[in-house]
Amino acid sequence: MLQQGDTTPHLRQWLDRLAPVMELAQAALRRQDADAITRRSGCQRDADGDLRLTFLGKEYVISPLDFRVRRTPGEEEPSSFLGSLILTYLANADGTPPSGRWIGFRDLPDAMFYVQAFQGYSGGRLARELPGGVQGFRRAAESLRGQPLELGSASYAFEVLPRLQLAVAYWEGDEEFPAQAQILFDQSASRYMTTDGLAILGSQLVGQLLRAADQMSAR
Repeated sequence: MLQQGDTTPHLRQWLDRLAPVMELAQAALRRQDADAITRRSGCQRDADGDLRLTFLGKEYVISPLDFRVRRTPGEEEPSSFLGSLILTYLANADGTPPSGRWIGFRDLPDAMFYVQAFQGYSGGRLARELPGGVQGFRRAAESLRGQPLELGSASYAFEVLPRLQLAVAYWEGDEEFPAQAQILFDQSASRYMTTDGLAILGSQLVGQLLRAADQMSAR
């Protein structure tokens, strides 16, 4: 799950402007028809008219009356940080289907200045901290329901939100070169999320993979 104690630059910036981000997203969503939001975002409508979607493997409910994000009954309520990411996704979604073509962070809008920092706390972190090498990566990715791709030594695509897909490619190291990993984005990703939001999602996906790998290595 997203950790508000994370110290990555994009996360600190996002937290600093959290309230206005949520307010802007909610204001934009109130001007839109709930059925249109459903179609563009790929979420579902339930019998009560609420919007439902899965974010990083967990289900969330959004009321079109106030556009507040909550979990299903009996589940812990999401943080406002999580809510801001989900509402930003809904407000930006334009219905473009995933392309199946993968791009790097540098190819996202206005991302060039942050490429090195993003790689350090996403793919670089995964390569440094992952236990078990490429096999550990495969086990962790499959436990998170990643779909295998044909990139690097191993790679997997993940549906982070209904129409927003990220991929992780891993290259196994040898005596001369250390292991490497990179977060990739479906070419349509910027149709659904801001660039700094995508950076945060990439970082959080890496965190999930590392936790899954640690749990498996401890068994």
